[in-house]
Amino acid sequence: MADISTTTQAKSHAGFSKKRPKHSTRVDLTPMVDLGFLLITFFVFTTTMSEAKAMKMMMPNDKDSTTSDLICETCALTVVLGKNNSIWYYEGMEGNADYKQTDYTAAGLRKIIMDKKRSVKEIMHADKMVLIIKPAATSTFKNLVNTIDESTINMVQRYYLDELSAADKLYVQ
Repeated sequence: MADISTTTQAKSHAGFSKKRPKHSTRVDLTPMVDLGFLLITFFVFTTTMSEAKAMKMMMPNDKDSTTSDLICETCALTVVLGKNNSIWYYEGMEGNADYKQTDYTAAGLRKIIMDKKRSVKEIMHADKMVLIIKPAATSTFKNLVNTIDESTINMVQRYYLDELSAADKLYVQ
């Protein structure tokens, strides 16, 4: 037990004491030590929880054209992020794009990704779905993060960030 002990003894003259003997003052510091450890634990915990976490991102291979990232047409789902939290998407490649609009709800983007993933798995007998994310200049960073979060929630293993093409710009804006 942590404590502070102070003792003083009274001096006596010829058997008579002028002062009464003082008893030791005992201060128990155990609660203070406990409080100190609780504070240290709290601050270490909050510091650990507030650290920034980085997400792993995949980008197209632009360095080597011989080993370019080939995507099968039935495996691709392209999501175009527009202004005012709007999402336009199409399946397949850009040449035969049939744009449809959706939102960030569970019945919106999440359902579309789940349906596409299921259909690719039935056709290819493997999980080869590719999500291509194309943020417009008018979209917000929050929209991009929400889209990447949806791909993480749906366990999409391959997703890419790409620039808007001319057709995408004309259609979305």
